[in-house]
Amino acid sequence: MEVNDALVQQLAELARLEFNQQEKAEIRGDLQRMITFVEKLNELDTTQVDPLLHLTEDYNVFREDKVIPSITREEGLLNAPAATDEYFKVPKIIKK
Repeated sequence: MEVNDALVQQLAELARLEFNQQEKAEIRGDLQRMITFVEKLNELDTTQVDPLLHLTEDYNVFREDKVIPSITREEGLLNAPAATDEYFKVPKIIKK
């Protein structure tokens, strides 16, 4: 596959990016190297290789849900630097 200016421009538009001519030339070269690498992988004989479905040997590993004792709301708020009866107070970070 050949990477040309039209393809780079189309990808830039899809990604909502703007590039100058020098950046487009660099991106075109990078994309061409990536595609060449992937095409090189197609030369490998994978007829005896099973598809990789999971990265580990574990399959559907779930733990059983168990109800365990927990702390109360009041106990959780005891060490809070600032709190009300119901929640932690934190500094406001969103300004209008």
